[in-house]
Amino acid sequence: MSADVPFLDLRPSRRQIAAELEAAHARVLASGRFLLGPELERFEAEFAAYCGTRHCVGVGSGFSAIELALRAAGVGRGDEAIVPAYAPVATWLAVARAGATPVGVDVDADTYNIDPARIGAALTERSAAIVPVHLRGEPAAMDAIGRVAAASGLVVIEDAAQAHGATHRRRRVGGVGAAGAFSFYPSKNLGGIGDGGAVVTDDAELAERVRTLRNYGMRGRNEIAEPGVNSRLAEPQAAALRVMLPRLDAWNRSRAELAAHYAEALAGHRAVALPVVPEWAQPVWHLYVVGLADRDAAAAALAARGVGTLVHYPCLPHRTGPYRERWPAGSFPVAERLARHCLSLPLYPQLDEAACARVAATLLETVEPAASA
Repeated sequence: MSADVPFLDLRPSRRQIAAELEAAHARVLASGRFLLGPELERFEAEFAAYCGTRHCVGVGSGFSAIELALRAAGVGRGDEAIVPAYAPVATWLAVARAGATPVGVDVDADTYNIDPARIGAALTERSAAIVPVHLRGEPAAMDAIGRVAAASGLVVIEDAAQAHGATHRRRRVGGVGAAGAFSFYPSKNLGGIGDGGAVVTDDAELAERVRTLRNYGMRGRNEIAEPGVNSRLAEPQAAALRVMLPRLDAWNRSRAELAAHYAEALAGHRAVALPVVPEWAQPVWHLYVVGLADRDAAAAALAARGVGTLVHYPCLPHRTGPYRERWPAGSFPVAERLARHCLSLPLYPQLDEAACARVAATLLETVEPAASA
């Protein structure tokens, strides 16, 4: 049975731009170019300008963007990369795919992002990179992370897959570290019509190496410079993203307005822990996540009343098959507490204020007033 207020509905946004999407795809069909063509080149230039970086390289997914950015920065076999414990498992797996070993660090209890004060204890002589995740669309503490990285000679590759347009001290994420990795998975703030991703950077050499790696490691038509992959952002995807990019800021403003409605409606209720945003951060609210003492009971009660929710991330990366032997339960207490108590509420640009108010009111009806997450 479908929810009266679904967690996410992509159809309204796609309907709004259907004619432009059809025109863009017709343009691609007429051109006869489907890979590494003019639509990709134009999107790369437009997205680089949007992020405030000199270069953008389109790739096949956000996963590939992290992997190839790390490889292009010289991080690989024998190296370790610091990653947040509360994160999508894809971040850890992309580090491993680059040949490096992910090393988890617990997160800040307020922002859910990696805690810079804990990074030092995780560093070893093999440490080569830090991969902060701008979780929920909220920038990580890049100043503090940058200081740790500079002191230890580490490269910073931002996982900005949830944070298109977010700013850290008025600077768009992705352009703060050595490189930023973005995903264009359909549910993202800038989501395409399938998988896609990009690496943005000011480093011309790093960008050129990503271009080489994404296309088998080829330079020209016959020279293989190094072992690469097949990970290219296709022309139809680039054309669709070019339609959506000019709308991204307006969509992000809508998300911020809905987040403000949730905050106002839920403020002061002891049973609901609300997101905390540092004064230097401007998030783009990819997710609106609350903490609840009995998260699973609340989710079930909301579902029974027609409200869709989602849990991010009930199975943390360090408790999955490849990593659980190194990090037993209890290794990252803050992340593990968040995994037990956090619930993502419906939030997307076309959600109206009335639906938002209904979600908040229904949530308050389902939680025990004396409880605390």
